[in-house]
Amino acid sequence: MKARFFDFIHYVTVLNSKKIGNIFLNYISYILSIIFKKSIHWGMPVSASIEATTNCNLQCVECPSGQRKFSRPTGSISIDNFIKYLDPISHYLTYLIIYFQGEPYLNKSFFEMVRYAKTKRIYTATSTNGHFLNDENAKKTIESKLDKLIISLDGTDQETYSSYRKNGNFDNVISGIKNLVEWKTKLKSTSPYIIIQFLVLKTNEHKITEIKQLAKDLQVDELQLKTAQIYDYKNDNSLIPSNGKYSRYFIGAEGKVVLKKKIKNRCLRLWQSLVITWDGDIVPCCFDKDAEYKMGNLNKEVFKKIWRNSSYKNFRKKVISNRTKIEICCNCSE
Repeated sequence: MKARFFDFIHYVTVLNSKKIGNIFLNYISYILSIIFKKSIHWGMPVSASIEATTNCNLQCVECPSGQRKFSRPTGSISIDNFIKYLDPISHYLTYLIIYFQGEPYLNKSFFEMVRYAKTKRIYTATSTNGHFLNDENAKKTIESKLDKLIISLDGTDQETYSSYRKNGNFDNVISGIKNLVEWKTKLKSTSPYIIIQFLVLKTNEHKITEIKQLAKDLQVDELQLKTAQIYDYKNDNSLIPSNGKYSRYFIGAEGKVVLKKKIKNRCLRLWQSLVITWDGDIVPCCFDKDAEYKMGNLNKEVFKKIWRNSSYKNFRKKVISNRTKIEICCNCSE
């Protein structure tokens, strides 16, 4: 509870009248859009993801980055471009995720990006596979004032962990988590809020009790049991867990695997957040991993023009009128 309280304080302290007003404008325009079935949009982004890199050291089974299956260009963002992409929206943002695809710690400018975002009074988070949290990087992570760190740990031993995290080393990740907790204590820091994220799969669902105990032993701030997105769930359900509580899918009529959650014609993400790829493309949300729905590119256009352009307007309108016709929405957990 103490860690959660400090995490809340870290978020609250980034707020000011401009950011609070922007949140209000976004939400009101979103509600009006649903009521009148048209794209009404006021305000600027409340949250954003900026991709540090598409590169990754692992080959996770359901990950386009790990499987090297991108159809879009791959690479890493430079610190200059990070600043260029962030600055136009920094006065409105309350939350920034320095992550989209890939392993962010592989970008040599990662800590510099975190520090820069913090100078803009933005709550800053990232997600990592935990293989680069050696003693030096663990200390740098704490010193950077990163607010939240999500560490993927989908097993309690090497066998279950590497069945999904191909090329992964379980002991390496455990060591990295210990380094973080140790430096956080040494430096008397209240950040980052450390989360172990356990992706529940058919191959590891029998380890849920053990991961709960391991998280306690490691003294992290939170354990999240996350349902997995399976790309080809209609034809291959081998990774879908038996326990329906931890599955996004169920077997419907005629034995077909379908989404448990009904897709509604609404999505707040399209009003208040966005994703910026390493090379400047703006896409509507994190489910567009291959950047198929490009709204514009920040190397060619200024942000405000993209945020208000016809592509964005039409996409938002489609979301509130017929969202099931948008491919990336058809396997969405929101």
